[in-house]
Amino acid sequence: MLENLTQRLSRVVKTMRGEARLTESNTQDMLREVRLALLEADVSLPVVRDFVARVKEKALGEEVVGSLSPGQALVGVVHKELSALMGGDLGPEASELSLAMQPPAIILMAGLQGAGKTTTTGKLAKWLSEGDHVQYGRKTGKKKVAVVSVDVYRPAAIEQLKTVAAQVGVEWIASDPSQKPEDIARNAVDYAKRHHFDVLIVDTAGRLGVDEAMMREIRALHDLLKPIETLFVVDAMQGQDAVNTAKAFGEALPLTGVVLTKLDGDARGGAALSVRHVTGKPLKFVGVSEKLDGLEPFYPERMAQRVLGMGDIVSLVEQAQKNIDMAEAQKLATKIKSGDKFDLNDFRDQIVQVKKMGDMSSMLEKLPAQFAQAAGQLQSGQAEKQMRRTEGILNSMTPLERSKPELLKASRKRRIATGAGVPVQEVNRMLNQFEQMQGMMKQMKKGGMAKMMRAMGGMKGLGKLGGFGR
Repeated sequence: MLENLTQRLSRVVKTMRGEARLTESNTQDMLREVRLALLEADVSLPVVRDFVARVKEKALGEEVVGSLSPGQALVGVVHKELSALMGGDLGPEASELSLAMQPPAIILMAGLQGAGKTTTTGKLAKWLSEGDHVQYGRKTGKKKVAVVSVDVYRPAAIEQLKTVAAQVGVEWIASDPSQKPEDIARNAVDYAKRHHFDVLIVDTAGRLGVDEAMMREIRALHDLLKPIETLFVVDAMQGQDAVNTAKAFGEALPLTGVVLTKLDGDARGGAALSVRHVTGKPLKFVGVSEKLDGLEPFYPERMAQRVLGMGDIVSLVEQAQKNIDMAEAQKLATKIKSGDKFDLNDFRDQIVQVKKMGDMSSMLEKLPAQFAQAAGQLQSGQAEKQMRRTEGILNSMTPLERSKPELLKASRKRRIATGAGVPVQEVNRMLNQFEQMQGMMKQMKKGGMAKMMRAMGGMKGLGKLGGFGR
């Protein structure tokens, strides 16, 4: 979603890093480019004006540290202000989900119809039940979570939440469209207390637009439930409408945070930069895919790095640590170090590990710009399709063929291609890819990792990433 904004700001960053000194002229040029990039991304005009004014004020008063060029110092100011715009000025605890109350901690989900409240309720329940919740920088462990729907208006809304709850493995508290929302909520709290649930997430009704009846109902629910968190769920693809809706909800309810859904969509991403400024509330989560594990905590500083093309290596490492089998990874590392041959069985294991990491597009977005552009030449959907094909080819081989690729002559290749349902050329392409990977593994065994990174231009990119990520 933020691709166009990232590309434009990355060009600005690259240009300014080459400047030997700051002048009124090149500072104005940079600010003009930043202004245009933000307006094209559908960031609201008052937010853009305020942001550019703050950057200009800080840049003109910026003392240049000896180790930085003036251009780098200016990029540092943009990064800092972009982070503040998205909530970085509120401190790290502001974007954390608070559960500091006597159980059950109640979370109220608010927003318009179609914003993705029900799916987000399921994603959040999964995230909490798997032990990903962090309070004051520390994980608090797995939570016993229940969900309930008080949406008695939308057809099948209650059944949808029941299905989602079953998919993520949390308790669904039954409700019925014939009941009043307040009665459902009261019964759900009583049930959650009696069964010792840590968290109760309440999915409320949405409307196609902001109306007074809807606001009265949700205010009544809020007064009854006294939730510790009231999260406003907003569709990032709404653009300027998202900001107006956020403002209306912010005036009607004491919101504690915002969840931005569909960040993987094709809209321009301005809502991500505008909503916090308009509501004054922190962005707490972003929906990065349609899958039920596609919910990520929002870190303003990391998102600012991504927007500026610096990547988000910390989140990428966290994603890897969560999903990759470290024992398998260690086994492969030991094998490479000992000089054992990297074979097609290892290659297949690596593909399985990469698939576990989740949605390819969300991983590519976290890479620094120069790597992301190279990796992104294949669309994420094509990359995932290609990965499935490669796995199919490898599964069509015998264990002996995978351990001794030199056995793969023309007749065997034809058999493998038929078994995988692909042309023989696909088998040859995969084997070429494997040989390249074998070469890389040999380089790593010889301690040539630094040399490889320099050849890719990677050291330079990672060095610059470190300069502004603190």
